[in-house]
Order: sequence, then structure tokens, then C-alpha cells
Amino acid sequence: MKKISNLLGGFVLTALLLSNVFAQTAKTPLIKPKTSDEIQTTRPAKTVTTEKIGLDVAEALTLIEDNHVGGKKLDYNELFKSSITSMLHTLDPHSNYFDAKEFEQFRTEQSSRYFGIGASIGSLSDKNGKVIATYIRATFEDAPANRVGLRYGDKIVEVNGISMLGKPSAEVSSNLRGPRGTVAKITVERHGTGKRETVEIIRDAVSQPSIAEAYMVRPGVGYIAMTGSFNQTTYAEFRQAMAELKTQGMTQLVLDLRNNGGGLVNQALQVANTFLARGQNIFTQKGRLEGVESPYPAENSNPDTTPIVMLVNRNTASASEILAGALQDHDRALIVGENTFGKGLVQNPFVLEYGSMLLLTIAKYQTPSGRLIQRDYSDGNLYNYYTDGGSLRDEAANRPKGTESKTDLGRTVYGGGGINPDEVVKPQTITTEKARFQQKFLDPIFAFTLDLSFGKIKGFETYKVDRPITFAHDLKNTDFQVTDNLYQAFKKFAAENYNLTTAQIDREREYVERILRTELVTAAYGVTTSLQVFNEYDTQLKKAIELLPQARQLAIESAKNSQLKSKVESNNR
Repeated sequence: MKKISNLLGGFVLTALLLSNVFAQTAKTPLIKPKTSDEIQTTRPAKTVTTEKIGLDVAEALTLIEDNHVGGKKLDYNELFKSSITSMLHTLDPHSNYFDAKEFEQFRTEQSSRYFGIGASIGSLSDKNGKVIATYIRATFEDAPANRVGLRYGDKIVEVNGISMLGKPSAEVSSNLRGPRGTVAKITVERHGTGKRETVEIIRDAVSQPSIAEAYMVRPGVGYIAMTGSFNQTTYAEFRQAMAELKTQGMTQLVLDLRNNGGGLVNQALQVANTFLARGQNIFTQKGRLEGVESPYPAENSNPDTTPIVMLVNRNTASASEILAGALQDHDRALIVGENTFGKGLVQNPFVLEYGSMLLLTIAKYQTPSGRLIQRDYSDGNLYNYYTDGGSLRDEAANRPKGTESKTDLGRTVYGGGGINPDEVVKPQTITTEKARFQQKFLDPIFAFTLDLSFGKIKGFETYKVDRPITFAHDLKNTDFQVTDNLYQAFKKFAAENYNLTTAQIDREREYVERILRTELVTAAYGVTTSLQVFNEYDTQLKKAIELLPQARQLAIESAKNSQLKSKVESNNR
């Protein structure tokens, strides 16, 4: 086992001590409770050591096992996990403990994959809200479900001999999941023909890319949705996406980091290195040794000069903030959206015995301008930390509140709570009441699309999609247009089958048309391509595209400043 800190050594010692306690619990006699007079109210102060902590924990556990009402039903894994996690969270909010099962899942996620059949499913209910069945909504490219021929509209009848009819998608999903290499025997009913088929799927690795979508959102404008975590394949995915978009004529880029919670820092460094010149600092790490700093400079002698608008929101965190901070401080990208989360701590995994792992904070980092972006955790309250005090107010109203810094071109930026966007653009929101009302349309839209995509709606046979998914399709305006005739046909279907009035449907016409087109695109081109439909309604993305001229000007000024600085440094040699 690797060398670890004295504190961590205390955990190991405690585990060893407690394992002895577990073996001896049956021999321990029942302890008679003491009266209040018998309990000492004061004890002489003792020096706290890891050994004494371990003994106290062992003694406490023995008392719990022998006297607590639920002592004989203790889940020791959960007991250890909660104890260690609570201790770690007194240090900082991001140090964490993973038991063996969680650690294996963590490693799987870092490898940009998960294990399963590789399909998206969804249940369909009738007008009374009763679940009819659960269907295949989409499969993923090269995934097990796709290889055996499952497709949009397949009704899941049985899984391993157990009927799935009438069961919601969550229950069906739990039956479909399982360890890698195990078999899922699935009986489906084809929506187009009504015939039933049984397939055997061996659960296997399913790709979970960091980049959800990359396509030309406008002529000359590329869009890369780097909305997954930074995993082992992130930079390779990014490099491939950039190359493909440039062959399609990309001269400007919108890089979307919204909801990217971070991940592997070295992958974020490589993406930043794409756009920064040799010697430009990406970030600086400060560990526990006072005065010791580790800078991480770019090493690119020929950086990419594509103008960039970077989209961020309050769920953009950690490695994503390192990337955003580096490009903002060097005036290499225009940051648009909301304030990012504010995670300025670096974690390192320490593998323990028995397959568990400690993810321990080992350092803080600064952006190139010297910003510490970590949000406040001085009260030790996790709820406050993650919800900004539990309020729903816009975080932008409380920023900036940290130390002022300057970018290379002298623009003012702040630390103390994430990356502040250069242009604040709030996301479009709706009320809770409106969201609940819109949910009433999901079942009728799904039911209508099922019939439409299999040619069962008379007069609309051109919308038929009775074929396997075509992946990596760049959506065109002419693909599955929701015409007025099609909209009217849906209104008639929804009124007859789901008791929705024409007035209710007309009130949400834009929403209905968007979801209807999304379903059709999902059937034909898969879940990933269907995201392009949502982007057509994304107000933040629209604003990002509008701001590309500013990003272009910023890139020009940044290049001039970098050349001038290099010339001065050359003359001073």
C-alpha cells in the first residue's frame, strides 16, 4: 500500500481494531446502563492520538452493537463510509471516501464508459396516467442494444422471463442493468408489425463521451458541447471534433462547458494548451508546503487562433473552471453565461486496502492572473455550500466579491467564488406551474410519434422512420419539419386519446412543436443529434453566437499583445 498521512494511517488502524471488535461481539456481555449520578461529568484531559481515537471508535461500536435497539442489524460498510466521509467534510467539501463498489464505478466513469445494454428507454401512459408499457427510445452507436437490432418504438415485453408490461421505466431499467458479461434476455414487440422477437444481449462497455455533440451551428460557426466530465478520452474527442469542424469550414467556435462538473485536470490542461502559446501559464497549484508553487505552463509553439465564445453556468466546476479561467485571463476566449460554481481545490486518489479509496484535497489552484476561485466553506455547512445558503436568488447578484485581478489586456476579473462571465446571460426559465402543465403533453407526443414514425398516421407517410438509427447526422432545417398540417393532426390525436382541449394545446404550441420534432429526430438519428433541436431554442447559445464578433476582436488584441511581449522579451535577452 502507498505511503499515506498519519491521519489516513489512523483510518487503517481503526479498521484493523474494529475488525477485531466484530469478531468478538458475540462474547461481550450486556452492559447495565449507568445512572446520571454514576456518569463522570469531567475527565482529565488527554493527548489525542490516532491510536486513542481508534480505541474510542472501537469501544463506541461495541456499545452500539450490544445496546442499541438496531445494533444487531448494523451495515458496517455504511457505518464506516458515513464516519469517514463526515470526518473528511470537516476538512473541506470535496475530500471523499469511496467504498470498493463506488471506487470501481468511479474508475469506470473516468474511462468515459459505463456497463449496460446501451439504450435509452421511456414509459408511455394512457389518458388516466396508467403506464401502458416501456419502450426503447434510442440505442447508442456500437452499443450491445444497437448490435442486436433494437430500435425506436420496440415495446419491452419481458426481461429474463419477467413481464415488463405496465411497469414504469425505472423498474424496467433496474431489470436491464447488470454486471459486465451477464446476459439480458429481452422480448420486444415491434411497433410497426406487432410481431414479438426475443434477443439475448451480453451487457458490455458503453461509450460515455465527454463531448455530447459537435456540429456546425451556423455557416462558419462550430459548436462543441463539452458537457460531460473531463475523462480519459476528453482531449482526443476534442481534437477530433476540432479537425472535423475545420474541414466543414469552421472559423469561429462556441465551446459549451455548461453543467461540466470537472474531472481529470490533465485533460483540461491539454485542451487549454491548444489555444495558449508556449510559456503562458494555465494554472498554478499550491500544496501544503508553504511557499512551494507548481506552475503548469502551455507548451504549444503553434497555438490555434480560432475565436472562441465559451458558455458556462453555475454547474461549471473544477477542471472546467481551470480551462475557463486560463482562457479568460489570457484574453483568449469571451466567457458568456452565469457565474461558475467556484471549486478551486485539487484532489488526488489514494487507494486503500480492500479496494476502497480516499479522494483527498492536496492543493489549491490559482488562475494565471492569481485568482483563487474557491467559494467559501468556512461554516462547514455542505447544504449552504452547494446551494449558496439555500436561496434561489441569482448568484450573479452577489458577485464579484473576491480579490481583483487583471487579465493580460488589463481587463478586471475577480476571485473568491468561481469565474465571472464577461457577458452575463441568464438561462430561459419557466414557472413550476407551467413545467407541470407541459408534462401533460409528453405522453400524447410520444404516442403520436410512435404511430407517425411507423407510417400509421394517414397522409404523413413521409415521416416514417422504420429503420435503424443513422448516427452522427448534422441536422438540417428541412429534417422533420413540424408543418401546420402535422400540428393539426397532433391536436386531433391528443384531443381524442388524451382529453386535451385545442385551447390547451395552442397555448403550448412552441413547446409541442419542439418536443414533437425532438422525438422524430431521436427516432431517426438518436439522442445525441436530438440535442440540436433544443439548441435552436437556447437563448444563451443564440447570444453566444451574437457575441462572436467581440470574441474575434479579443483574439486579435490578445495575439498582438502576445507578439509585443515576445518581442520585448527577445530584445531584453
